[in-house]
Amino acid sequence: MADTTKRAAPDVAEAGRTDPLVQLSLEQLRQRTSMKWRAHPEDVLPLWVAEMDVPMAPPIAEVLRTAIDLGDTGYAYGTGYAEALAAFAVERWKWDGLRVEHTAIVPDVMMGIVEVLRLITGPGDAVVVCSPVYPPFYAFVAHDAREVIEARLGPDLRVDLDALEDAFVRARCQGRRAAFLMSNPHNPTGVVHTRQELEAIAALARKHGVRVVSDEIHGPLVLSGATFTPFLSVPGAENAFALTSASKAWNLAGLKAALAIAGREAADELRLLPEEVSHGPSHLGVIAHTAAFREGGDWLDELLLGLDDNRRLLGQLLEEHLPDVWYHRPQGTYLAWLDCTWLGLHSEYGAGGPGVVSELSGPAKFFLDEARVALSSGHVFGSGGEGCVRINFATTPAVLREALMRMGRAVRDL
Repeated sequence: MADTTKRAAPDVAEAGRTDPLVQLSLEQLRQRTSMKWRAHPEDVLPLWVAEMDVPMAPPIAEVLRTAIDLGDTGYAYGTGYAEALAAFAVERWKWDGLRVEHTAIVPDVMMGIVEVLRLITGPGDAVVVCSPVYPPFYAFVAHDAREVIEARLGPDLRVDLDALEDAFVRARCQGRRAAFLMSNPHNPTGVVHTRQELEAIAALARKHGVRVVSDEIHGPLVLSGATFTPFLSVPGAENAFALTSASKAWNLAGLKAALAIAGREAADELRLLPEEVSHGPSHLGVIAHTAAFREGGDWLDELLLGLDDNRRLLGQLLEEHLPDVWYHRPQGTYLAWLDCTWLGLHSEYGAGGPGVVSELSGPAKFFLDEARVALSSGHVFGSGGEGCVRINFATTPAVLREALMRMGRAVRDL
């Protein structure tokens, strides 16, 4: 199939905006050497892995240039990262409960999750997840000899409290220790948990002796109509942990650094984190993430407006080109969950198991083969993912339009 967007520039109507999502042409994006742009042939439009098609925020680029000019490429040191996040939390989320002394720098959010789970569970213990959910939750937990227990999301893709309580009971059987690994906001559905939902989760976890570990990497990426609530800000979460970074909101996945945050009752446990964990983060990563939280607010605001526009555009394009696909309008993140079950592709194209991010089946394989559009395969997100795909809409409107046109054409040609 011809790559009709190869020379496409941002929409003329969008050209005067400072929206980061309309600043780069497809030709510029194809010069990138990251996974998103090199894992597939050049005729494929990559809307799968969670990288954004944006330039670096100027305040971050400036501090990195300064560090490089100074040769400031040694070992990370100090509490500036945590201080910047604490100030950001007050300003954005009206939460003043983040204590710098209750934080630890970790290499990235998933490695931090593994290290925290090692503090509160052991081999053979159980970790509950709400499926469908971010595939590394399965892979990282299972590789560390913990059993993954699923609590399926409800039909509205929100946490089903009855299913969660049942999973907690199963997780705690025979006196095992157990943790609940939560995605807040939820990846892949884009659901932003309400304060009421989080309070109910905290109460259930207390009732059953389950420790909560909240992945909040998408916390800054909440779109209009929803409000992000840090889990550690709700009553009952005092013995929980949260992990976050600027990675998703400012597109810094290649600059490794994240923060583990302990609730008041868990602070002593966090201090038991092995010292070698703190050697994993990149010093340049710490500099970049600190600058993002401290000085990247204006850039983030522009990004959120652009994501809101793209969320609306995606809904329109699906209605026009793929009317049989059910679109769950995300409240946060730049990821959308598309239920393609009615297309019947999941049975014809096969299915595998959860957690293996590189494995394609069902509609994701169909759209890659027939439309040359790369999406994330739903089955790797666990139970409830069969017949679905995750699409990354953090790209230019031109690329989004071309991708949906290709997908619609492929379905019509079935």
